[in-house]
Amino acid sequence: MIVCIAEKPSVAREIAKVLGANASHDGYMEGNGYQVTWTFGHLCTLKEPQDYTDQWRRWSLGSLPMIPPRFGIKLIDNQGYEKQFHTIERLMQAADGIVNCGDAGQEGELIQRWVMQKAKATCPVQRLWVSSLTEEAIREAFANLKPQEEYQSLYEAGLCRAIGDWLLGMNATRLYTLRFSQQKGQVLSIGRVQTPTLAMIVKRHFEIKDFKPEKYWVLSTVYRNVVFSSTKGKIKKPEEGEAALAAIRNRDFTVTDIQQKNGTEAPPRLFDLTSLQVECNKKFSFSADDTLKHIQSLYEKKLTTYPRVDTTYLSDDIYARCPGILQGLHPYASLIQPLMGKKLKKSKKVFDSSKVTDHHAIIPTGQDPSQAGLTMAEKRVYDLVARRFIAVFHPDCKFSTTTVLGAVMSDADAEKEPITEFKATGKQILDEGWRIVFGGQASTPDDDAKKPDDEEQTLPAFTQGEHGPHEPTLAEKQTTPPKPYTEATLLRAMETAGKSVEDEELRDTLKANGIGRPSTRAAIIETLFKRQYISKVRKSLEPTPIGIALIGVIQEDLLKSAELTGQWEKKLRDIEARKYDARQFLDELKQMTAQIVQQVLADGTRRLVSQ
Repeated sequence: MIVCIAEKPSVAREIAKVLGANASHDGYMEGNGYQVTWTFGHLCTLKEPQDYTDQWRRWSLGSLPMIPPRFGIKLIDNQGYEKQFHTIERLMQAADGIVNCGDAGQEGELIQRWVMQKAKATCPVQRLWVSSLTEEAIREAFANLKPQEEYQSLYEAGLCRAIGDWLLGMNATRLYTLRFSQQKGQVLSIGRVQTPTLAMIVKRHFEIKDFKPEKYWVLSTVYRNVVFSSTKGKIKKPEEGEAALAAIRNRDFTVTDIQQKNGTEAPPRLFDLTSLQVECNKKFSFSADDTLKHIQSLYEKKLTTYPRVDTTYLSDDIYARCPGILQGLHPYASLIQPLMGKKLKKSKKVFDSSKVTDHHAIIPTGQDPSQAGLTMAEKRVYDLVARRFIAVFHPDCKFSTTTVLGAVMSDADAEKEPITEFKATGKQILDEGWRIVFGGQASTPDDDAKKPDDEEQTLPAFTQGEHGPHEPTLAEKQTTPPKPYTEATLLRAMETAGKSVEDEELRDTLKANGIGRPSTRAAIIETLFKRQYISKVRKSLEPTPIGIALIGVIQEDLLKSAELTGQWEKKLRDIEARKYDARQFLDELKQMTAQIVQQVLADGTRRLVSQ
């Protein structure tokens, strides 16, 4: 008998249906030589300090650092979990073989490996690697099962992540609580990723609080109902601005040059999990956690591919399947019809196997969503994914950019040197191309980066050398502070370890050093809310007094630096890619933990403000 173990009952049902395991039993399904069972996510966890020694049961500074000689696992204390585990244990001990059908990623590998270890399974194990839960995808994955040994580095990376979180979390939480907590029962929770994330929010809070606005002046003029801005930019002294304004009053404005340039704009990239969470937060105010739940549900309903991904590319072999996927998207027939009957566009910005490791970007599976009973929120998320996918096969958007340069001259003679030069820019869409998929508009990174002053205007026809009266103005403005983080901008900051990056290609290069994983960032943000370290004011994330005080007392960069934490994340990815040794990583973590304990205990100057 072959035992297949999935991560959720719903996934197990889909696998059992394909395998013909249709007989239901308590905790598993059986048939056709297979038994299909499931976990409920994590059934096992790393042992707690008191499980290693009674000396660690009581919180005391003298017991720190707590570094077990060998980490162990245990069942989570839950009757339902224990009952299901004993079913799994019985099936595995009698099995001829096991198929690990866990989610295809670090966490999924860790969950199932721990259960197999706890169940003392000794038979051969194969790995199912599937990117969607359609019948076709499951059958194809079962036809290409791999030995579990090929995924050893994936497990080691997940194990190192769990041990690293335990070492820093358990030790630093006890250390800072015992050393600095001012209230009885107040626990100061420290986490390998949550603390640098909180530090970013606190840093932004003080950047805003301490910001000193500076006045500046902007000279502009209106000629033929078009606003022209001075090429001087910001004027820092009012007297300079007034002098510039006086110098151009009552003199004609002259058009000195007209430049036209045609350009193209490629469709927005496909979604990875972070960009989907960002887009859903901006458009619908969904939290990162809510978006993850919705896209996970769409995956389990076989409508979209595996969601916990960090690439926006598809592997080249997916290209041949795309016509079939498009044909299945019946609600979007009017957008797909122009693509049918011709060879689909294959852009290197979409299809690039070198940019895909375990999983490709999130796309629809081609199953009809109208029969799936989706919630309104799921419909919104699905619509974003489907339209992005359709858009990449449409032509580039074509546009024409017109730049009109003008000047106010010292007298009517246009040959004289200009007193002040001005510029106006207008953009005209020549062919909507992919933008038709979004009703003529789409949110892209470039759109996000624009400020209101950058909005293009529609320009009338100008002639070089024409001149006439104009209406100059001098506007007083002031510099503005940085904006508070929203969940969307915080996710981007976590992805790039705090660096502000608009360019998508540059952002891709920084992902390896981002903090957290795409699948864990939403949970980190939720943890900060749960610990009452941050709160939400409309869409803005604000640190609470206790969150500010906690970061204030932490002086160890290893605990609160996004950049240093990002370097640790890179090592975890390198472990998965077999480029870094897992034992060396754990040795470094143990050394770092001991170093932090020593530094904090030796410093008698720090005090946490009582809340």
